[in-house]
Amino acid sequence: MVASQLRASREKTRPSIFWPLAAIVVPLFGLLAKVEIIDGEKMPREGAYVLAPNHMSEIDPLVVAVAVWRLGRAPRFMAKESLFRVPVLGWALRRTGMVPVSRASSGAGARQTLDSARELVRLGRGVIVYPEGSLTRDPDLWPMRGKTGAVRLALAGGGIPVIPIAHWGAQQILPRYGKLRLWPLRRRVRVIIGDAIDVQSIDGAAGQPIALAAATDEVMAEIATLLAQLRDEPAPAERWKPAAHGQEETGRLES
Repeated sequence: MVASQLRASREKTRPSIFWPLAAIVVPLFGLLAKVEIIDGEKMPREGAYVLAPNHMSEIDPLVVAVAVWRLGRAPRFMAKESLFRVPVLGWALRRTGMVPVSRASSGAGARQTLDSARELVRLGRGVIVYPEGSLTRDPDLWPMRGKTGAVRLALAGGGIPVIPIAHWGAQQILPRYGKLRLWPLRRRVRVIIGDAIDVQSIDGAAGQPIALAAATDEVMAEIATLLAQLRDEPAPAERWKPAAHGQEETGRLES
């Protein structure tokens, strides 16, 4: 089903700060990329959700945001808590409903996750969470091992559905750690939406670290399967582990 056939949610049709942003960003990005959406009907029209994409280019957030907007929802991301204290930027983040995430461990971080999840449910909003936490280190751009933040957020909200999503083609516009390629214009970027994952149904996922990791592995496996469809080649049997290859995992927002 194409995006134009989908009914927009109330959060998109109501006047909001997203309107002027979308009026500028979406057409401009359309000059760089021709975004094609597959299985867009799998995106929830209403209610809270956690969208979990692959991450292989610095331009990925724009790809995902444009796709989410075209599918009738307002794109919201998790952002570092410190950014919400920056003048002007913090105001914009709050007005657009971005979700703060703390780097604090133990109680403080857990409380913020719970508060964020409750707010998503109360307002019926979705949030985009990169489960890898940073750009993939896999040399072939496959999803690497994920972190548990997306699953923990979904569980804290009482079982918010986790929606896996994959895209391919953005790396031709902005290669990982590379320079923006403006030519040729309108490069093809494909986005595919997967079936919702009910993380509550995964045995023991309510809190034990091993179970949280298992649920995260299932989410990453679904993302890799979707990406394999776009690339028309099989995904690796195991996710890339940066630590096993002497690599640092910088840019991390979740543990």
